Formats: sequence, C-alpha cells, structure tokens
Amino acid sequence: MDRFWLKNYPQGVPADIDVAQYRSLPELMEDSFRKFAQRHAFVFMDHALTYAELDRLSTAFGAWLQGKGLARGTRVAIMMPNVLQYPVALAGVLRAGYVVVNVNPLYAPRELEHQLKDSGAEAIVVLENFAATLQQVVARTSIKHVIVTSIGDLLGFPKSAVVNFTVRRIRKLVPPYSLAGHWQFTDVLEEGHGRTLDRVALEPEEIAFLQYTGGTTGVAKGAVLTHRNLIANLLQSEAWLEPALHDTRRGPVPEQFVYVCALPLYHAFALVANCLFGMRVGAVNVLIANPRDIHQMVKDLRKHPFNVLPAVNTLLNAMAENAEFRTLDFSGLRISIGAGMAVHKTVADKWLALTGCPIVEAYGLTETSPAATCNPILIREWSGTIGLPFPSTEIAILDDAGQPVPLGQPGEIAIRGPQVMAGYWQRPDETAKVMTSDGFFKSGDIGTMDERGYIRIVDRKKDMIIVSGFNVYPNEIEAVVAMHPGVLECAAVGVPDERAGEAVKLFVVRKDPALTDAELMEHCKQQLTGYKRPKYIEFREELPKSNIGKILRRALKESPATEAARSA
Repeated sequence: MDRFWLKNYPQGVPADIDVAQYRSLPELMEDSFRKFAQRHAFVFMDHALTYAELDRLSTAFGAWLQGKGLARGTRVAIMMPNVLQYPVALAGVLRAGYVVVNVNPLYAPRELEHQLKDSGAEAIVVLENFAATLQQVVARTSIKHVIVTSIGDLLGFPKSAVVNFTVRRIRKLVPPYSLAGHWQFTDVLEEGHGRTLDRVALEPEEIAFLQYTGGTTGVAKGAVLTHRNLIANLLQSEAWLEPALHDTRRGPVPEQFVYVCALPLYHAFALVANCLFGMRVGAVNVLIANPRDIHQMVKDLRKHPFNVLPAVNTLLNAMAENAEFRTLDFSGLRISIGAGMAVHKTVADKWLALTGCPIVEAYGLTETSPAATCNPILIREWSGTIGLPFPSTEIAILDDAGQPVPLGQPGEIAIRGPQVMAGYWQRPDETAKVMTSDGFFKSGDIGTMDERGYIRIVDRKKDMIIVSGFNVYPNEIEAVVAMHPGVLECAAVGVPDERAGEAVKLFVVRKDPALTDAELMEHCKQQLTGYKRPKYIEFREELPKSNIGKILRRALKESPATEAARSA
C-alpha cells in the first residue's frame, strides 16, 4: 500500500517502529522499573508509589496468584477506579503470565455477570465500594478467588486507616457485602512477599488483555489484545510524541513528565495513554479517582504542576468552564490530547485561550489498542481532523463493497497495523464481520482522507451513541427496556448533549397505559451503568418502521421532539 502520507510526517518521526524490541509487556515494564527505580510512578491522595515499589508490590501480587495454582493464560478481572492498587494488580497479573480483564466498577450486576462469564475469569480484584455488586453474581461465574481492597490500602499508616474509616463510616460509601472466603489486598501482598515469582517467558502473540467493548448486537465483546499489540501501540505513541518530549518552546524540558490521569484506567484510552505509556517513559501519573469532582482535582493538580493531559471533549469543556480550574498554572502544560470522542471546535478554542496549549486530536478504538491516528504533536492550533496514520499503520477508506474510494470521498475507515487486535474473544463470527481478508479492521466510522493523508470523521456507520467518550449501543438499551412488562415497543437513539457530547433518548410505545417515565428510569437504573441510562424519554402511539417491520432509528433521531418528551 502506498503510504503517501509519510512525506507529511513531522520531522524525526519514523515511518515504522521495531515491534520486536520487546517480547512481552512485563519485559518492557521491568526495563522501566530498573531505569526509573527511584522516580515516582503514581500519586494518589498525596501518596507516591515509586517504580521500585511498584516492582516490589506487583512481584508479590503476581507470586500470590501463581501460588493459587492458576494456569498460564488464566483471566484475572480488575474492578477498580483510579487508585494505587490498580497499577500494582495490573503489573502483577501480567508478570505472573495471566490475562487482564478490565471491568468498569460502575457496572450493574447484569453487565458484570456477562463479562465475568464471557471471559471465564477465575480471579477478581475489586474495590470494596463495589463488592456488593459482585456478591449478587459471583456464584454464577467461574470466579474462584476474590481479592477485596479499600481505597486507603496503599496510602501508608496512619493515613490509610483514616481514609478507610472516613469512606466506610462517615461517608458511608461501602454498601454491606458478603463474599465468602475472600482475601484482603494487603494480606495478599504480605503473603506474596514470602513467595517467589516464577518468571514466565511470554510470547508476543499471547493475550495480554481482554478489553471489553460493545457491538451492534448490544452484547459486549472482548477484544483480544496481545502483548505485541500493546507493545506496538506504546512504541508508536512514543515515536509520535518524541518531538514534544524534547521541545524547548515552552521552557526547559522537565526531567520527569507529570501526567494527569483523570480518565478511568479500565478504559483503553487511559490504560495505554496514562498507565502503560507512563511506565514506558518514566513519567509520574497523578491519579484522579473522580474527575467530576473538579474541586478536588484542582486541589490535587495545584500540588503537581503537570505537563501532559489526555482527556475527552466533555471533560476538557468541564475543566475549561470551571472557575477554580482556570486559576491553575498551565505554564508547564506541553501536551493536551483529545480522543475517545470528537473534540468540538468551541472547546478547542476555549482550551487554547486558557492554557496556551492546543488540543492534539487522536483517533482509535479498543480494537486498535487503541491509537491509530494522531495530529502532529507540535501543532499550534486544533485542526478539526484526526491527523495522520501512526507509524507502521495503514489506513484505507472503503466503500460498502470493501473497495477504496477516491481521496476526499467518504467511506468506512479501515485500519491495518501491529496494534490491531487478534479478534473478538470466542466470537469468530463477529471477528469475520470486522476484518477484511487482507487484514484491515473495519472501524464502523465514516471518514475522508485528503491528499496529505489527513483523515476527518464524517459520521458513524453504526447507530452507536458516544456518551462522554464511552460507547453506548442502542440494542442493549432496548433489550433492557423491553424487559419491562409495561413496554410494547421501544427504540434508543443518541441526541446532542452539551455536557456529554451525546445523551440517550428513549422512544416508547406503552403496553400499560399507566406506565410513567419515572418507573422506566428506575428500571433502567437497576440494569444499566449510569452513562447508558436514557436522559430523555418520549412516549409515542407508534414507532416508524420499514416495510419489513424494522424500527427506523434514524427517522426518530431526525424527528422533532414532542411535548411528551421528558428529561429524566
């Protein structure tokens, strides 16, 4: 394939990366643990974890898992927000030769049960705040080992005791739970320190992560991400960011880069851009457990002048609109990355005026580990494009027949490169739908490519809704709503939302004339994570359909709201 866009690459960025540089993620991590041993790796609630401590603690965690007799390749779930225990557990699982299954801690029981069953996970690490959810489903899964941790566990005495007491007794954020035979995270580490971690010679094509993503069927699928996939994306990212790592236009280059980690680490974007890439380059990540609490975020960031801030459009906008956030010192900010959802021009302009650092928009998917394209890292203003293909990456714009379209014409964005997943876990039929015979992954996004190789998103081919950077699939919403006995028919669509980019709007034909929107919302609350729940509900006498009876979502999306529409 003619990679004509290479002539427009920023100076110093190579056309290709050497993906064979490391055989596995543990090999890459351990290289960083040695090089940056005395540096801080992660900071949470003013407590820092050094690379040496991360090395020691993850070794103990991995050794404990091996001591339980788990076979090589066993899936281990991690159900935590951004706390210090997350990178410890992640590194420990990988170093022990197992597979990480990232789990959204806000999942409803139904969603959690599906992911645990589908992955076949045999162990799980869960923050105690969410243990009650696990309790409801664990007996119906393959989970044999449950490890429960508390927010303050790695904060050191006496802070750990104070934080845990406050969370449990004063703020009452830990619902009662009962998980027979579970282990405490601190006890696991103590026991693991007395064991030896057996080194596992992992192969590049072995699975590192099952990273779950939705699908047109509404059933979450596990994207199989190998060690080679993740290593490739880390090296691609490093090559692309290299110019900014040595740029002196905004002052002396920091000895150690400080990253803001406000996006959840269980999401592919932060997993790679913050957690793994931070380890690769010896950065320190300031962990933000709840980015909606901008007041607390500002308190944290005021203590840690920051250089790199990855975020989605809605978070960038919320920060730029916040009076407290605007008082921060942005003189050290070198890289602002926008991804996960489209960055709006109004937000980009607002951000540049505030910080003096333009938003560099990138693009990718869970299935591409995740980054596939990015704008030049030293751009001086937002471009409205998603940039150029990464090194060692090919992008084709295809028509419905799978043939390339002329430059400038819209088509489906297809991606080929070492970061593209191995397929969907135990779903060869779904894999076949998205992979071409010559190895391109069909993204489902419609875009155009210009004569320079820059790509612009036009629309989404599928009916996917993006709420604050998270994929929401109408079929899943509709399946849940249809479970309510008072519903005859329903359809879910995405509508513009100033805060979240998009929100879910639900159209319902009642079976029970007495059904109310409040009753439906309570039903959804029991079955769906917060960002998936409808924000608007509109009752109708009938829904538009095709001649074969298929509900026409596009017709609903384009129809004007009626007086019956209610904000949930």
